[in-house]
Amino acid sequence: MGPQLKVVERTRTATMLCAASGNPDPEITWFKDFLPVDPSASNGRIKQLRSGGLQIESSEETDQGKYECVASNSAGVRYSSPANLYVRVRRVAPRFSILPVSHEIMPGGNVNITCVAVGSPMPYVKWMQGAEDLTPEDDMPVGRNVLELTDVKDSANYTCVAMSSLGVIEAVAQITVKSLPKAPGTPVVTETTATSITITWDSGNPDPVSYYVIEYKSKSQDGPYQIKEDITTTRYSIGGLSPNSEYEIWVSAVNSIGQGPPSESVVTRTGEQAPASAPRNVQGRMLSSTTMIIQWEEPVEPNGQIRGYRVYYTMEPDQPVSNWQKHNVDDSLLTTVGSLLEDETYTVRVLAFTSVGDGPLSDPIQVKTQQGVPGQPMNFRADAKTETSIVLSWSPPRQEIIVKYELLYKEGDHGREVQKNFEPATSFTLEGLKPNTEYVFRLAARSALGLGAFTPEVRERTLQSSRCLSFSHPSLR
Repeated sequence: MGPQLKVVERTRTATMLCAASGNPDPEITWFKDFLPVDPSASNGRIKQLRSGGLQIESSEETDQGKYECVASNSAGVRYSSPANLYVRVRRVAPRFSILPVSHEIMPGGNVNITCVAVGSPMPYVKWMQGAEDLTPEDDMPVGRNVLELTDVKDSANYTCVAMSSLGVIEAVAQITVKSLPKAPGTPVVTETTATSITITWDSGNPDPVSYYVIEYKSKSQDGPYQIKEDITTTRYSIGGLSPNSEYEIWVSAVNSIGQGPPSESVVTRTGEQAPASAPRNVQGRMLSSTTMIIQWEEPVEPNGQIRGYRVYYTMEPDQPVSNWQKHNVDDSLLTTVGSLLEDETYTVRVLAFTSVGDGPLSDPIQVKTQQGVPGQPMNFRADAKTETSIVLSWSPPRQEIIVKYELLYKEGDHGREVQKNFEPATSFTLEGLKPNTEYVFRLAARSALGLGAFTPEVRERTLQSSRCLSFSHPSLR
């Protein structure tokens, strides 16, 4: 029996059969393409079986050819019919069995990227960054390549390239190094009230942020920045602001790394409100026996642009202010009021107003319609010094020559009023008082032409006595 046509896949085992009989038993040898086959030269890959067949393990393309077996003995030689052995080679273009995976890492972090490709023939695998080869040409692995990156500072794309005689394929892994978020867009003011400002802004970041931080500050004050944190939207209303005040506002974004740089600032002003405080240091004095001049200072909290003042005056201070006479003043801190009755005492109060409304009235002052008499002392106050003394302090009336001050005081509401005169000063200590007792004080200034109006009442209590009180218990006899 001679060999038959055989087709085998590369790397598989092929067996060519041959059997012969004779007397004596013939010896069988093999020829390939008319050349003798020497199994000993194949490192054991090709063997001749006892049956006479030829076994070829891990067949290669070079094993392909025309085989014939020859039987020979002393009686002669006999050739078989030739038979072809075909070694079929599977040819598969490269493909990725494990694609490289993108990673997000902290600055200075390490990461390994694995890339595996298969095919027939098996492809070589290398790594590239842009046009730069990261795998040495003389050390290019087959099938699998692991790129080890250490101390990564910058984000980059890395390309895995698999290549064989049948083609070249590529896959990209993106390594993103986490960084602080970028500055958001400049805030846009969408609404203002007297005490709030509403802003919107563009995130300015392609990646999600954890939250936003708003910093803001009044441009008229040197205090620290105010901060609003944990804002998860791109719109926010800042409340609790001062009316008619200019504010500068910034926005910054926060992610898992930290807080990024602030945006460009936006400057805006809150709306107006009615004044929150009254005009200060209201003072009155007579220009003539029927004309007085009233002057004052702006409120501490105007809450807007002061459009003017209203001066209220009356000889009947117990009446509602709406029943008092009124004098309007535009853009001035003083005014004159004429056609007054002589030798009367007028009570005066002043308020400021904005475009929104009226502020509170000042504390009342009294003015005597007697030419040349001083106005009321200003800022009159009393402070307990000891258990038997109280210190009185004030500011003198403006533009007057004071010759004396007259003090009236009494113990509580029902005590006898006592008068005390003293030389011009801005403070006076009243001594010889009772401990832990409330006293009521009024003060007036005197010029050469007469006594001015008294201040409103001021109350103060002396200190508690520090002496210990001892109690004796009656003895029983």
